[in-house]
Amino acid sequence: MRSSGGLPSAATFGENEVTEVERVIVSIHRVAVIGGDGIGPAVTAEAVRVVRATGIDLAVTEFELGAARYLRDGFVLDDATLSELSQFDAILLGAIGPAIGDSRIPSGLLERGLLLKLRFGLDLYINFRPFRGVPKSLAEGCEFAIVRENTEGPYAGEGGVLRLGTPHEVATQGSVNTRFGVERCVRYAFEKALSWPRPKVTLVHKTNVLTFAGDLWKRVVDQVATEYPSVEVDYQHVDAACIYLVEDPARYGIIVTDNLFGDILSDLAGAVTGGIGYAASANLNPTRVHASLFEPVHGAAHDIVGKNLANPLAAINSACLMLDHVGEFAAATRIRAAVADFDGDVAVIGTAGVADELIRRL
Repeated sequence: MRSSGGLPSAATFGENEVTEVERVIVSIHRVAVIGGDGIGPAVTAEAVRVVRATGIDLAVTEFELGAARYLRDGFVLDDATLSELSQFDAILLGAIGPAIGDSRIPSGLLERGLLLKLRFGLDLYINFRPFRGVPKSLAEGCEFAIVRENTEGPYAGEGGVLRLGTPHEVATQGSVNTRFGVERCVRYAFEKALSWPRPKVTLVHKTNVLTFAGDLWKRVVDQVATEYPSVEVDYQHVDAACIYLVEDPARYGIIVTDNLFGDILSDLAGAVTGGIGYAASANLNPTRVHASLFEPVHGAAHDIVGKNLANPLAAINSACLMLDHVGEFAAATRIRAAVADFDGDVAVIGTAGVADELIRRL
C-alpha cells in the first residue's frame, strides 16, 4: 500500500484524532488502471479525475495491456502480471480491442488471453450491471440490474474440433454449469434484491430446450428463494426476456442468468436504457480474495480517438461501482447524482468537458 505520507503514529493522538488518522488512511485506495486501446485511456483518465474530485485518494498504477501492446511486442497477459493485478484494491479497465478491419490479431486472442484470463484467474464470478433508463429512452425511469454468472457456461472453453478444414468437420462447444458456480451467483442476486428498489429476482434461461443446465439453474433458484421470503421470484425464457426488456422493462428488479445469456441481455439492456455510452459493468470477486474489475461495456471506438468525442459517462459510472466496492458509498452517491442531473452533449463540450461539468456539480 502507498505510504500514508509520514503521519505521526496513532499513539500521539487522543481517541478522536486517531479516528481521523484511520479515516485518512482508509481513504487511500490502490487502483490498477488498464486504459487499453482506442478511447479507453481517455475515458478512464476522466473517470479517475471525477473520483478524485470527491476527495477520494486513488493511488493509481498504470498497466499497458491490450491490442496496442500485443502488436508492439506480442505480450497479452502473463501469470506474473495477473498475480500483481490481484493485489490491488480494484482494477479500472477502459476498453480492449484493435480497430475494425485490423486483422493482425487472431480472433479471440485478446478476449481469451486477457479478458477471460482476468475473470478466471481472479475468480470474478459475478458480472453485475445496473441499468437506469435515461430520459427519452425506452426504459425511462426504470431501474433494474443483471447478475450474470461470469466464469462458467460456454465461456469456460469446453469443446473441440474434429477433422478441421474438411467437409466432415465437427465442432463442439459445451456449457459448463456447476452447482457451486450457479448457487453462489444466485445467492448474490437474492442478496442484491434485498436492497433493490423492487425486491424481485427473475431467472432467465431456456429450460424447455437446455434441459440439463436449465434444470440446475431452476432448482437452485427455487431452493435459495425459500431463504428470502420477502423477494418476489419469476422465471422467463431468454427469448421472451428479449421482448419484455424492450416492451416492459419496469417488470424487472434483478435478472439472474448464465454467462452467455447475460452477455447478450446486458447489451440489449444498455440499448433500451439510453445506449452503451452510459452502461457500467462490475466483474466481482465478492469474497475479496482477489481484486475486482470495473469497466464500461462499450468498445475501443478507434474511429473517434483524438477527436474529443468519447463519452466518459460509462467509465465514470463504472468508477461509481468501484467506489461502492471499496466502501466509498457517499462519494459514489454524489457522482451518481451529478450524472443524473447531467444534460450536456459530449459532441459539443467534449470528453474532458463532460468530466468538468460533473465536477462542477459535485
